[in-house]
Amino acid sequence: MAERLKARGLLGELAAEFAGTMILILFGVGVVAQVVAGGLGDHDSIAWAWGLGVTLGVYVAARISGAHLNPAVTVALAAFKGFSWRKVLPYSLAQTAGAFVAALIVRWNYSEVLAKVDPGFTVKTQGVFSTLPGNGELPVGTWGGFRDQIIGTAILLFLILAVTDARNSAPAANLAPFIVGLIVVAIGMAWGTDAGYAINPARDFGPRLASFLTGYETAWQDQYGQLYFWVPIVAPVIGGLLGAGLYQVLVARFLPPEEDPGAGRVPSPADHENA
Repeated sequence: MAERLKARGLLGELAAEFAGTMILILFGVGVVAQVVAGGLGDHDSIAWAWGLGVTLGVYVAARISGAHLNPAVTVALAAFKGFSWRKVLPYSLAQTAGAFVAALIVRWNYSEVLAKVDPGFTVKTQGVFSTLPGNGELPVGTWGGFRDQIIGTAILLFLILAVTDARNSAPAANLAPFIVGLIVVAIGMAWGTDAGYAINPARDFGPRLASFLTGYETAWQDQYGQLYFWVPIVAPVIGGLLGAGLYQVLVARFLPPEEDPGAGRVPSPADHENA
């Protein structure tokens, strides 16, 4: 019975990660499709919609799974916050699956507009689904994108740990998702040039796979014809570990002790009431 309940608990967590990441990508990839293919909006609307997508996705999943929505977050929490290593792969697969399904929905909904703007489904609109060095236009190469993704994801994890650390001056539990969304908005506005701020392996790989299966034959490559798909997978994991590690060294070890709400969890109002 205990094993059955445990399995059901994990299933619920994976379902929440799937659903939360799907919501994130529906807004994130959807807004890029609207700007690039529909000509409505600009970089600011992209940054805000991605941030709001994160906020809404976290609200969907936080109570059940902790709302990682990002393999880089999951790995960093396992390395530094006691999250179970045995859940890292299942969480990452659920996140990637949610991103994949969301991207297929966006691809289907925007199919006519994408076909009109880019009949050959080329690098011109590949950026709707996955990132490219220099956003496919500026003189940035593979290693420039790699560097950028390490830095951007390090910033993300450093700040996520800061605003969800119960020992720090964390926002009230019901505001934490909103603040995390603002972090993504800020990263998009300040760190979106060199590599499109994927900062999330699932966010990039799931939609990239969806685009490949629906006509984008060069989805795995960048505008130079080089294999690029691995950059938004590997670099964010490295950056997430770096950012989380720096938070532990520079901030966390100096904070006063307080009851932790649980490894990889976003504190809830009940946690504060019971503290």
